[in-house]
Amino acid sequence: MGKLFLLLASLNGALVVALGAFGAHGLKSRLSPEMIAVYQTGVTYHFYHTLALLAVGLLALHTPHSAWVKGAGWLFLAGIFLFSGSLYALSLTGVRWLGTITPIGGTAFIIGWLLLAVGVVKSL
Repeated sequence: MGKLFLLLASLNGALVVALGAFGAHGLKSRLSPEMIAVYQTGVTYHFYHTLALLAVGLLALHTPHSAWVKGAGWLFLAGIFLFSGSLYALSLTGVRWLGTITPIGGTAFIIGWLLLAVGVVKSL
């Protein structure tokens, strides 16, 4: 499972750099400053949680049977999709109800961090 999370982190790393560059170079003239800020928030949290996925992958190599660590990884991935994905979609489409999905992704991030903490404590 550790290798899978390392692969997912690597792919997300490439994706978030591409999305960040697209936002910085392709969207500045097309979106309002408010929507650029929304998009940038998505990129920022996507990047942070890509690093978290990397940490999960490395930790999972050392604790391969930890359901806590695996759960954290899946929640970080879900959070990227729901939190960052909803912000990307909101900023690009202007469809405001997409913002209602964002807190679900934020909750996934929070629970993921808590599961990771439990996984670390249990591995000591």
